[in-house]
Amino acid sequence: MKRIAILILSLICLHNTGFAQTEVSNFVPGTTVEGVNYFLPQTALRVTVVAEKTVTTPGELNKYAFLYLRLRDVPTSTSTTWKIKSINLEPYGIPDRTKAYNVKVKNKTVAPLVSLTHDGILLSINTDAEETTLPALPTGTAAPAPLNAKQYMSQEILTAGSSAKMAELCAQEIYDIRDSRNALVRGEADNTPKDGEQLRLMINQLDTQATALEQLFSGHSESSTEVYSFSCIPTQETEKDILFRFSQIAGVVDKDDLSGQPIYISIKNTGKLPARQDNPETDKKKAKMTQGIYYNMPARMAISIFDVNQELAKVECDMGQFGYTEILSNILFDKRTTTKVTFYQDNGGIKKLEQ
Repeated sequence: MKRIAILILSLICLHNTGFAQTEVSNFVPGTTVEGVNYFLPQTALRVTVVAEKTVTTPGELNKYAFLYLRLRDVPTSTSTTWKIKSINLEPYGIPDRTKAYNVKVKNKTVAPLVSLTHDGILLSINTDAEETTLPALPTGTAAPAPLNAKQYMSQEILTAGSSAKMAELCAQEIYDIRDSRNALVRGEADNTPKDGEQLRLMINQLDTQATALEQLFSGHSESSTEVYSFSCIPTQETEKDILFRFSQIAGVVDKDDLSGQPIYISIKNTGKLPARQDNPETDKKKAKMTQGIYYNMPARMAISIFDVNQELAKVECDMGQFGYTEILSNILFDKRTTTKVTFYQDNGGIKKLEQ
């Protein structure tokens, strides 16, 4: 059965960046009488884990595996194991409630065309911008149906009076099938087809029969994949925090579930964004700029997911909450100038500015 498990892990709390100028408890984004309310984004990460689940089932005749087929160490009980196949990290923007602003319309300015996302994140000024969404999650894959050995049993095997007798007859049937297959491959069988495709089909059918009967002794394993997805909202740099835990018996579990081994996350500033420089004259001018368009100067962050043995995923992306906030003067949007600005939806930085 296909399955997608969605886990919401309460990993990190939002924090105050110190740039908000508005009480946001009653703040509603969108058009108002005075202008347009909007949020700047902080960057969240969608973590998608694809895990493989393997269920091993013992064969009905497992205790005769060595006697008749010389098979050792066959499973004698059902077991389930998990392993991580892949981890994917995708940045996306969510409203930063500490960065709520308003585009006011004055008599001497042109009312700007403001594009917002459905949750109020600023997308563009005086130009169109399309809201983007995260791609659909991958789909888990179901385990294939196990072979039904009874479909390949002769009447003599099906009517055997004991498991010991059934094991003896099944083993003999397996050896007969192997002999028939070898004769076909060597071209020694009386009914060897001249057509290559027909020969391939006959060999495949014999292989299927042999495998179905052998699984009565050796057991069988079926694998499926399941997809886990949850959000992480980083608020500070870290060398090694537990993101979630992974159990070889239960798969992905919460980070507080000690049945699983820890999977860690590190978040580091790459230093590619110049540090904000204090300039008294500039700061004095900005302090007077009560009107304008606020935007983020995001920082470039390197994110890595790893366990005790290896790195499992990594990505570099710009994140709004690790940078600082700047303002575009409302002079850029007066009647003499129609400035067009597009912003990155996931981090609030300027994507394109045209005058």
